[in-house]
Amino acid sequence: MEEKLALVRFNHSGKSYYFSSRFDLSKGDIVVVETIRGLELGEIVTDLKELSEFNLDTELKKIIRVANRADKELYLFNQAKAEKSFKICKDIVKEFGLDMHLVNCEYTLDASKVIFTYTSDARVDFRELLKELASVFKCRIELRQIGPRDKSRIIGGLGSCGLPLCCSSFLGEFDGISINMAKNQMLAINIEKISGACGRLLCCLKYEDDNYTQIKKKFPKIGSKVKYEDKIAKVTGLNVISELVKIENDGNVSFVPLKDIRRIPNNKEQHHKNERRGH
Repeated sequence: MEEKLALVRFNHSGKSYYFSSRFDLSKGDIVVVETIRGLELGEIVTDLKELSEFNLDTELKKIIRVANRADKELYLFNQAKAEKSFKICKDIVKEFGLDMHLVNCEYTLDASKVIFTYTSDARVDFRELLKELASVFKCRIELRQIGPRDKSRIIGGLGSCGLPLCCSSFLGEFDGISINMAKNQMLAINIEKISGACGRLLCCLKYEDDNYTQIKKKFPKIGSKVKYEDKIAKVTGLNVISELVKIENDGNVSFVPLKDIRRIPNNKEQHHKNERRGH
């Protein structure tokens, strides 16, 4: 079979990575690949693509084989083994009195390496811990510090929407999220309500931010003057979803349809308008 492009996802991460493959694979197939961590089991997340569709500037690692029954049984065995190793490591960390919170434990498919992930508010000197863990588990040890978002991705759970957390179900990368996105969407700046299980700003603030930016271009700015029913009023709020504008006039407050108001150009806008007419 001609070499094709395969997108593979691993349980330890929501991220997907590209590999080359000469196997006839379909979405959902389980394969064995070699990563920087070692041999791992992964899932094909899309149908194979032609390599010619992409301008790749690096050589891809190849899929080693389609996972067989023995690979899948070994994977399950390693999961059970990791649960026991997690408890043992947790006791050792407590014994050493280290300021680190263990989150997860994983073995590579061939069990040549065990990876412990943890969170910590400070830098941890785990040199002595590594020596102890190596003597207990008799394999290579990796201690990997992660942030609160990655912790939520690993642990999982339900979001305020009632659905599984985006980070643990489909998000591959964490986009930059800022408080300005909440302001742009005119949300009440209540940190508890706009934060996720990880304690950071909700990833879903990113989803509709560009749409709000585009739609709001149709609306007058808050604080500007508009004309409604031949009267001048001040814009004090917007309802982008319903296309309503909140206006105030002589102490009277009302929500009126966007289509029923007329903008009043400010001095700068009027100047540019006159310049265009002059040309």
